Amino acid sequence: LEVCSFTGYKVYPSRGRTYIRGDGKTFHFLDSKTESMFHQNKNPRKLAWTPIFRKIHRKGISEEVAKKRTRRNVKYSRAIVGLSLDAINARRNEKPEVRSAARLEAIAKLKAARKEEAAKKKAARAAAAPQGGNQKVSKMQARGAPTKVKATSR
Repeated sequence: LEVCSFTGYKVYPSRGRTYIRGDGKTFHFLDSKTESMFHQNKNPRKLAWTPIFRKIHRKGISEEVAKKRTRRNVKYSRAIVGLSLDAINARRNEKPEVRSAARLEAIAKLKAARKEEAAKKKAARAAAAPQGGNQKVSKMQARGAPTKVKATSR
């Protein structure tokens, strides 16, 4: 028993047609109709009478399976470690103006802390710098390269 290359139906002995393409691939067809459709490059998934179409579009399924019921997610609030439920609700219900004011205040505080830290660093750097004035140092010396030894043979 062969299977029709177009429809997928069984092709019994002494029935159907066989087509051999130029590259040597063999196709078995149920009848001239399916062969004709194949040569017209028709897509069996779009022809309503083919089993492939019927399977895709769920035709002829006798016993309808009861539709699976999806469970609805129930949302509920719960306290997080470090925050009570009351605190979370208060935060959720506060007005946008209050929230933006708090945000600006926090940003200002952070900026002040950064400025202070930068000033400390600058003071530490000034204290660590050598007092002998600005000595010119090449890049290689700054990286810790040994100084060149002058040639004495000449």
